[in-house]
Amino acid sequence: MPPKAGYSTPLYHVAEIESSIRFYELLGFTLIDTDRCTPIGWARMHCEGGAIMFLHAEKALDPSKLIAYLAMYTSDLAGLREHLLANHVAAPPIKYPGYMPSGVIEMTDPDGYHLGIHQWGKPEQDAWEKRLAEKQ
Repeated sequence: MPPKAGYSTPLYHVAEIESSIRFYELLGFTLIDTDRCTPIGWARMHCEGGAIMFLHAEKALDPSKLIAYLAMYTSDLAGLREHLLANHVAAPPIKYPGYMPSGVIEMTDPDGYHLGIHQWGKPEQDAWEKRLAEKQ
Protein backbone atom coordinates (compact mmCIF):
# COMPACT_ATOMS: atom_id res chain seq x y z
CA MET A 1 0.00 0.00 0.00
CA PRO A 2 1.49 3.40 -0.95
CA PRO A 3 2.16 5.99 1.73
CA LYS A 4 -0.59 8.53 2.35
CA ALA A 5 -0.46 12.23 2.99
CA GLY A 6 -1.41 13.12 6.53
CA TYR A 7 -2.40 16.24 8.39
CA SER A 8 -3.05 19.28 6.19
CA THR A 9 -2.63 22.94 7.08
CA PRO A 10 -3.92 25.84 5.00
CA LEU A 11 -1.19 28.28 3.95
CA TYR A 12 -2.20 31.90 3.45
CA HIS A 13 -0.09 34.57 1.81
CA VAL A 14 -0.45 37.71 3.94
CA ALA A 15 0.80 41.29 3.86
CA GLU A 16 1.97 41.42 7.49
CA ILE A 17 2.31 38.23 9.48
CA GLU A 18 2.35 40.05 12.82
CA SER A 19 -1.18 41.39 12.13
CA SER A 20 -2.39 37.91 11.22
CA ILE A 21 -0.91 36.49 14.41
CA ARG A 22 -2.67 39.10 16.57
CA PHE A 23 -6.00 38.50 14.78
CA TYR A 24 -5.90 34.70 14.95
CA GLU A 25 -4.80 34.76 18.61
CA LEU A 26 -8.12 36.51 19.32
CA LEU A 27 -9.83 33.50 17.71
CA GLY A 28 -8.02 31.06 20.00
CA PHE A 29 -4.98 30.12 17.92
CA THR A 30 -1.55 29.80 19.56
CA LEU A 31 1.68 30.72 17.81
CA ILE A 32 3.77 27.56 17.39
CA ASP A 33 6.74 28.69 15.31
CA THR A 34 8.14 31.43 13.06
CA ASP A 35 11.32 31.95 11.11
CA ARG A 36 12.40 34.34 13.92
CA CYS A 37 13.18 37.11 11.41
CA THR A 38 12.16 40.76 11.58
CA PRO A 39 9.72 41.17 9.98
CA ILE A 40 8.46 37.62 10.26
CA GLY A 41 8.53 35.74 6.93
CA TRP A 42 6.38 32.77 7.93
CA ALA A 43 4.46 31.53 10.96
CA ARG A 44 2.49 28.49 12.05
CA MET A 45 -0.39 28.62 14.52
CA HIS A 46 -2.52 25.89 16.09
CA CYS A 47 -5.88 25.74 17.80
CA GLU A 48 -7.99 22.89 19.12
CA GLY A 49 -8.52 20.70 16.07
CA GLY A 50 -6.75 22.87 13.51
CA ALA A 51 -3.73 24.75 12.28
CA ILE A 52 -2.91 27.56 9.88
CA MET A 53 0.29 28.85 8.33
CA PHE A 54 1.16 32.32 7.03
CA LEU A 55 3.74 33.25 4.45
CA HIS A 56 4.71 36.84 3.74
CA ALA A 57 3.25 37.82 0.35
CA GLU A 58 5.88 39.08 -2.06
CA LYS A 59 3.28 41.06 -4.04
CA ALA A 60 0.33 43.18 -2.93
CA LEU A 61 -2.79 41.08 -2.30
CA ASP A 62 -6.01 41.61 -4.23
CA PRO A 63 -8.83 40.73 -1.77
CA SER A 64 -11.29 40.23 -4.66
CA LYS A 65 -9.19 37.23 -5.79
CA LEU A 66 -8.87 35.52 -2.41
CA ILE A 67 -11.11 32.47 -2.67
CA ALA A 68 -10.17 30.54 0.47
CA TYR A 69 -12.79 30.05 3.20
CA LEU A 70 -11.72 28.98 6.67
CA ALA A 71 -14.52 27.31 8.66
CA MET A 72 -14.15 27.39 12.43
CA TYR A 73 -16.37 26.23 15.26
CA THR A 74 -17.02 27.44 18.80
CA SER A 75 -19.37 26.38 21.57
CA ASP A 76 -19.98 30.05 22.53
CA LEU A 77 -20.44 32.15 19.40
CA ALA A 78 -22.03 35.10 21.22
CA GLY A 79 -19.19 35.16 23.75
CA LEU A 80 -16.54 34.98 21.03
CA ARG A 81 -18.23 37.82 19.14
CA GLU A 82 -18.24 39.98 22.28
CA HIS A 83 -14.54 39.15 22.80
CA LEU A 84 -13.74 40.26 19.24
CA LEU A 85 -15.73 43.49 19.63
CA ALA A 86 -13.99 44.23 22.95
CA ASN A 87 -10.68 43.88 21.11
CA HIS A 88 -11.69 46.32 18.35
CA VAL A 89 -12.45 43.69 15.71
CA ALA A 90 -15.52 44.59 13.64
CA ALA A 91 -17.40 41.31 14.12
CA PRO A 92 -20.74 41.37 12.28
CA PRO A 93 -24.01 40.27 13.88
CA ILE A 94 -24.70 36.55 14.19
CA LYS A 95 -26.75 35.08 11.33
CA TYR A 96 -28.97 32.01 11.66
CA PRO A 97 -29.09 30.30 8.24
CA GLY A 98 -30.85 26.99 7.69
CA TYR A 99 -27.58 25.07 7.43
CA MET A 100 -26.38 26.45 10.81
CA PRO A 101 -29.47 27.30 12.90
CA SER A 102 -27.39 27.86 16.04
CA GLY A 103 -25.57 30.73 14.34
CA VAL A 104 -22.60 31.81 12.26
CA ILE A 105 -20.48 34.93 11.91
CA GLU A 106 -19.06 35.44 8.44
CA MET A 107 -16.22 37.93 8.21
CA THR A 108 -12.79 38.54 6.73
CA ASP A 109 -9.37 38.52 8.35
CA PRO A 110 -6.89 41.42 8.04
CA ASP A 111 -5.89 40.32 4.52
CA GLY A 112 -9.40 39.75 3.21
CA TYR A 113 -9.58 35.96 3.56
CA HIS A 114 -13.13 34.80 4.28
CA LEU A 115 -13.93 32.90 7.43
CA GLY A 116 -17.02 31.56 9.05
CA ILE A 117 -17.21 31.02 12.78
CA HIS A 118 -20.00 28.56 13.52
CA GLN A 119 -21.78 27.71 16.77
CA TRP A 120 -21.07 24.06 17.56
CA GLY A 121 -22.15 22.79 20.93
CA LYS A 122 -23.77 19.68 22.34
CA PRO A 123 -27.07 20.08 20.40
CA GLU A 124 -25.20 20.34 17.09
CA GLN A 125 -22.94 17.40 17.97
CA ASP A 126 -25.92 15.24 19.03
CA ALA A 127 -27.85 16.04 15.81
CA TRP A 128 -24.77 15.29 13.69
CA GLU A 129 -24.18 11.94 15.43
CA LYS A 130 -27.86 11.04 14.96
CA ARG A 131 -27.64 11.76 11.21
CA LEU A 132 -24.50 9.61 10.94
CA ALA A 133 -26.18 6.72 12.80
CA GLU A 134 -29.23 6.92 10.50
CA LYS A 135 -27.00 6.51 7.43
CA GLN A 136 -25.52 3.25 8.73
